[in-house]
Amino acid sequence: MPRLVENPDLAFRLARAIVSDIALYNQDKVTEGIKSDSIFELMSDELEEGREHFFSRVSPEMPNRDHLYERAIVDVMIKQAGKIESPIW
Repeated sequence: MPRLVENPDLAFRLARAIVSDIALYNQDKVTEGIKSDSIFELMSDELEEGREHFFSRVSPEMPNRDHLYERAIVDVMIKQAGKIESPIW
């Protein structure tokens, strides 16, 4: 079994990499979700699978572990989609 990540900076990089892969392989869904303000509903299965993968690789004792993954979603999927027209963004 691989060693669990215990460094918050490394954990955040891992979260960003996971979310980047999700966004890369689901570009059409990301675009549609941003345009229709339904990104979290549309991508719920993919994001949950990514969350499970992240949690399996990061120490459960790490403070704010949950927030690191959520922040990665915003940084990677939402902020980088700023060029997509949306009624709320």
